[in-house]
Amino acid sequence: MLGLFNKKANMLLGIDISSTSVKLLELSRQGGRYRVEAYAVEPLPANAVVEKNIAELEGVGHALARVLLKARTSLKNVAVAVAGSAVITKTIEMDGGLSDDELENQLKIEADQYIPYPLDEVAIDFEVQGVSARNPERVTVLLAACRKENVEVREAALGLAGLTARVVDVEAYALERSFGLLSTQLNASQERLTVAVVDIGATMTTLSVLHNGKIIYTREQLFGGRQLTEDIQRRYGLTVEQARLAKKQGGLPDDYVSEVLQPFCEALVQQVSRSLQFFFASGQYNKVDHILLAGGTASVSGLDRLIEQHLGTPTQVANPFSNMALSSKVNADALASDAPALMIACGLALRSFD
Repeated sequence: MLGLFNKKANMLLGIDISSTSVKLLELSRQGGRYRVEAYAVEPLPANAVVEKNIAELEGVGHALARVLLKARTSLKNVAVAVAGSAVITKTIEMDGGLSDDELENQLKIEADQYIPYPLDEVAIDFEVQGVSARNPERVTVLLAACRKENVEVREAALGLAGLTARVVDVEAYALERSFGLLSTQLNASQERLTVAVVDIGATMTTLSVLHNGKIIYTREQLFGGRQLTEDIQRRYGLTVEQARLAKKQGGLPDDYVSEVLQPFCEALVQQVSRSLQFFFASGQYNKVDHILLAGGTASVSGLDRLIEQHLGTPTQVANPFSNMALSSKVNADALASDAPALMIACGLALRSFD
């Protein structure tokens, strides 16, 4: 029994707090295979999160309490993420013979060289990446820092729902982790691939380019699924909630595809193309091998085919759960529909197995 309790205590819920919803995911692992134990998505009140910052603590806290009930999970420990734009990362070299405690003390002394904020206002973490390529007696260390307020407001929101943040990650690293599950879908070893992950959120589209499974480029653009919701609202005289449901469940008039959906998809293709051109102009790459679509808008019917047709690059909708077993309380169809929006939540839930 003690073994069971200890095992459970180490498990973490992955919770992604985005601009329009809270997404929760619980994973377990048996042998080499993951299993989805619980998941749920709960909408947030309008403007509760603005540009990835929590603006209404109570609104987010109540949504977290609802998503917890909906998922029917008993776990209380959580991995949560802050936006990459809120985090400063630096790769530095340090002496190789230092213990973790000695590294931490040394970093506290040296951190003000790398971080443009007062040190009492920031949360700092680090990870040893390996032996320095230039000097075998030194190690390469990844230093990450963000303002404490970004961490504390997430801890406070989770606390309102009786949850405890055990891990505060960065969205980009969570995306990297869940991308590791997708290589079988790309029919190739991810080590040789350059893959563009296009995360189409409600208000922002984020391009993350991965090479050898690691993010090498990120770019955000203010364009997202809310534009389609607003187009539906205006054309058919619906409320925001009605338009959001109609977008997901269908039932709109016959002219919806030609008059509303098609122009939106074409504008989105232009955004993706423009983001990729910025990437190609920034370095030594002039193509990507695959495009993966993530985020809530990724599952818009035919969007993957349209992007592939216009850009000439194999494109598919990301599903990190395609090779996972499912608990009996998980609705397989609902999970498949929400899968592209759960990439970050999945990467956070995978922290249970570090």
